[in-house]
Amino acid sequence: MTAPRLLLGSCPDSWGVWFADDPQQTPWERFLDELAEVGYEWLELGPYGYLPTDPSRLRDELARRSLRVSGGTMHGESGLHRPGDFPAILDKTRKVAELTQAVGARHVIFVPVPGYRDDTTGAYLEPAELDADGWTTLIDATNELGRIIAEEYGVALQLHPHAGSHVETQEQTERFLTGTDPRFVSLCLDTGHLAYRRADNVAIIRKYPERIGYVHIKQMDPTILEKAEREDPAFGQAVAMGASCEPPAGLPDIRSIVEALRGLDAEKFVIVEQDMYPTAFDRPKPIADRTRTYLRGAGVGG
Repeated sequence: MTAPRLLLGSCPDSWGVWFADDPQQTPWERFLDELAEVGYEWLELGPYGYLPTDPSRLRDELARRSLRVSGGTMHGESGLHRPGDFPAILDKTRKVAELTQAVGARHVIFVPVPGYRDDTTGAYLEPAELDADGWTTLIDATNELGRIIAEEYGVALQLHPHAGSHVETQEQTERFLTGTDPRFVSLCLDTGHLAYRRADNVAIIRKYPERIGYVHIKQMDPTILEKAEREDPAFGQAVAMGASCEPPAGLPDIRSIVEALRGLDAEKFVIVEQDMYPTAFDRPKPIADRTRTYLRGAGVGG
């Protein structure tokens, strides 16, 4: 029996784009042009408002470059553990889900940022660990969010573990998966963020095969990881130090992850999401090209 395909794509993060309205970041037209020139077929939309939000225009821009959408990205809201934040989160997620549906994609990746620290100063904004009530609220809100966008838009919610958020370690990831409803919530397995917190990506894939709905693939520089563990920077500060690196130089081992993913019984999107460090902002295209070549050689894509 042929193993399910791993569909390879990329996203604006790999071009140094984290916000919709930063005038110094890569223009969206250049991002789409270079993405297609490198040879990627699939893309995740990135921060809402970076790419055109008019569905007709977005479809036209993608079609001109023979690009297709793997999923939409919801980030900029991390308060699912705070009851009062849910209405605003739902409103923003609906916009992402509507656009995602309109361009033919079926995944909404929820990235819980900003987290419990200020990425620039490193200051703690709230406790790093949730109490029992916080966990209950987080689980219930995520289930409800997933139910609503599944029923109203036909898209699946994929929660992205993120360094500096309340779902970042292996223990927290497993607690989240155990508590959430598999009908409405799956995991966007982010290999780099989980490795940053020393989680075992392969173990998570094998223990929760039915819950791996989507993959962000990247690596972390082991030297920067050790420094981060000693000095305790916020994740944004670690990225500025060069924590996110090109494969195959970092952790986790890509080939082991690909092997584990190929053991799953369904087709999966594997999206390159390299958190570009500032000194790489002027050369995202060659980095993306080399990364795609490596990943295809490792068995992703095709």
